[in-house]
Amino acid sequence: MTRRTVRLVLASGSPRRLELVGRLGLEAEVVAPGVDEAQLPGEPPPLHALRVARMKAAAVAASFPDRPVLAADTVVVLGGLVFGKPRDRADASRMLAELAGRSHAVLTALVLRFGAREACHLESATVTMVPFRRDLAEWYAATGEGDDKAGAYAVQGQGALLIERVEGNVEAVVGLPLAPLPALFAEAGLELLWDGGRLALAPAQAADTGGPPGGAG
Repeated sequence: MTRRTVRLVLASGSPRRLELVGRLGLEAEVVAPGVDEAQLPGEPPPLHALRVARMKAAAVAASFPDRPVLAADTVVVLGGLVFGKPRDRADASRMLAELAGRSHAVLTALVLRFGAREACHLESATVTMVPFRRDLAEWYAATGEGDDKAGAYAVQGQGALLIERVEGNVEAVVGLPLAPLPALFAEAGLELLWDGGRLALAPAQAADTGGPPGGAG
């Protein structure tokens, strides 16, 4: 009997995250969540990343109750302070100047919703930047590569010029670590199948009763 498969919804407007999911061969539909990503007063960075990822997943899942929705949120943390997306190029240059020659943490929270189930994961990495002058920060900010990225840089692009080393999962820095996904899918009541020459998602057999796990009978 052919298993019922479900198509993943990626709650993100990030082309980098879609590219990472595409490496698995999974078909995914992209829907930008449009939520407020501002940090709450006194909110610890890990809780901030998880809260925003949960908000993104919930916002998109409301329109896709029968499909799995994957959301992610990435934050850069230096000295306990969260560096979000820069407001403009001047703000990007300021962020880069503060990060230069120092090590900072990058946290990516993953949240998967399927029916009434929700699975969460927090991945971290440490990025050390080479020392560089303010004019180099201004040059890189002017490229626009970091305009929509936490910390105002992309480790996989021209920003690699600024990076001395990455300790941990580099995909956490890019914005969507792949290694935790099989466990996340399983926790939400899904499993990966080899279907017609590519990977696909299907409700786990014990939960495959015609609707998402936890749904009304």
